[in-house]
Amino acid sequence: MKKIFLSACALAVLVACKSGGKQDSGVTPSKTIKVGLAQKLDSGVSGEATFTEKDGKVTFTATMSGLKPGIHAIHIHEKADCSTNDASSAGGHWNPLKKKHGKWGEGEYHKGDIGNFPADQDGNGTITMTTSEWCIGCGDPAKDIVGKGLIVHEKADDFVTQPTGDAGGRIACAGIIK
Repeated sequence: MKKIFLSACALAVLVACKSGGKQDSGVTPSKTIKVGLAQKLDSGVSGEATFTEKDGKVTFTATMSGLKPGIHAIHIHEKADCSTNDASSAGGHWNPLKKKHGKWGEGEYHKGDIGNFPADQDGNGTITMTTSEWCIGCGDPAKDIVGKGLIVHEKADDFVTQPTGDAGGRIACAGIIK
């Protein structure tokens, strides 16, 4: 009986060590990156964006203030570099699959072509979207948003003009970094 008890204890210790001492709850932990949007071109725009990955999908939410009322574009750009006053240091739209610029989910579009959002009469705007086409820190160059830049534009994206959507100047920028 002692032998069986000791064997059972040894097995329990091995299982605990293999699982890191944690029970498998079947729930995938989420990953989150929060970034602050800083004004560019003396626009007065500021805000915060959050990217949260859970169960293979990334939910993106950005909240901004200081915008001119109307429609504005927001895109993910190639680099997490906001060092220049016009944010040109962030490069072009993130486009790892070499597609034409367009509207997210319709025909061809860049992985960074998030789209448009409205700013109210007080200059406040919010946008939210969820996608399985992005990941946070997974290392897949066609999906990983870490190391990219988030840019808010002064105008709406027309979803047609190549390669930018004629969305105007870059009025806020944030590097998507951990």
